[in-house]
Amino acid sequence: MTFDTLETRDPEARERDLMARLPQLVRHAQSAPGWARILDGVDASEITSRAALAALPITRKSDLKSLQQGAMPFGALTTTPVGQLARVFVSPGPIFDPEGRDPDWWRFARPLYAAGVRTGGLLQNCFSYHFTPAAFMVEGGAARIGCAVIPAGAGQTEMQVQSIADLRPNTYVGTPSFLRIIIEKAREMGRDISSVQHALMSAEALPESLRSWFHQNGVAHVLQVYASADIGSIAYETETDGAINPGMVLDEDVILEIVRPGSGEPVAPGDIGEVVVTVFNPDYPLVRFATGDMSALLVDTPASKCGRTNLRIKGWMGRADQTTKVRAMFVHPSQVANIVRRHPVILKARLVVSGRMANDAMTLHCEVNGAPGDEQEQAIVDTIRDVTKLRGSVRFAPPGSLPEDGKVIEDVRDYN
Repeated sequence: MTFDTLETRDPEARERDLMARLPQLVRHAQSAPGWARILDGVDASEITSRAALAALPITRKSDLKSLQQGAMPFGALTTTPVGQLARVFVSPGPIFDPEGRDPDWWRFARPLYAAGVRTGGLLQNCFSYHFTPAAFMVEGGAARIGCAVIPAGAGQTEMQVQSIADLRPNTYVGTPSFLRIIIEKAREMGRDISSVQHALMSAEALPESLRSWFHQNGVAHVLQVYASADIGSIAYETETDGAINPGMVLDEDVILEIVRPGSGEPVAPGDIGEVVVTVFNPDYPLVRFATGDMSALLVDTPASKCGRTNLRIKGWMGRADQTTKVRAMFVHPSQVANIVRRHPVILKARLVVSGRMANDAMTLHCEVNGAPGDEQEQAIVDTIRDVTKLRGSVRFAPPGSLPEDGKVIEDVRDYN
């Protein structure tokens, strides 16, 4: 069952519609000073094909921090004044993200519906309501469908278990690691949370081994949505008769390109490259926005049994840069540099992210002269928390001991 008839359109009709809307999007974007500069000299009326779109400049997610510092708060890339928006979010970096007032502004109704959310249902929203937008993405999509929401947020595991046991929501939305923690806590408390039969996951990797663990522990339907704080929903999983369909279906208001990392040149269909999106958003139009994520188009595969006909991607396949997500928060190389600047004792640093799902650990390996004392170590630990908003430990090493491979962040987690 699909959300609406747009999802089952003839692919050629969808493509014609997207290309017909593209000139208006480019023209609208050019009304914002930031986009006017980026798209200087572009005749919007000529951007009517994917080839014409591919000739436009790339704007990278990694550029947002510097763009925004030059023109607070959104780099002059929004077309709606700040005071007319619904919310302003602060993501690590810091990077500021807008939310407009249109219903389901983040386009989350489709992935929620695909995950089994229906009118009259009840879901437990376990994304954070603090500064970042994920929880509000869910709120908007649930409201459009007509499903009630328990605004649980993250943390307070015993209360999470109690609310599920008492209120009996049928859907969990949040990170995979937190649902595992909730299930294990419920077992420890002896509480029945079997009402949760559906789960929509995002913000972390979902290995098939963990999906199977959820199935074995009573959650029958476990799907993922690929989303970001700048864009909202990009693509989402679907299932038919309890079986996950291949890949992730692209959102109806997104034009997707897969390009060679570091360039704007599209790769051959099926090749792995960086995800670049153009988004039809009236408040925050994005034209060739490079996410920094890697993926690939699914090619030569049968039509999805769910009936949705849009392009499908293989899902998240890593980062094109060294930015890493830890416990649903992005950690940037620039943040590691910020930590080093605050502590002259550090000659060189490398942030190593280790552990397994639901048990991520960050360790800052620091080359130093001599043996710093406990006070210096604690000061660095405090700075890690201040800069990244995450807990981390410190390990000291002698000069020259860290690899000379250019890595500032190294992800050695076990995703199996």
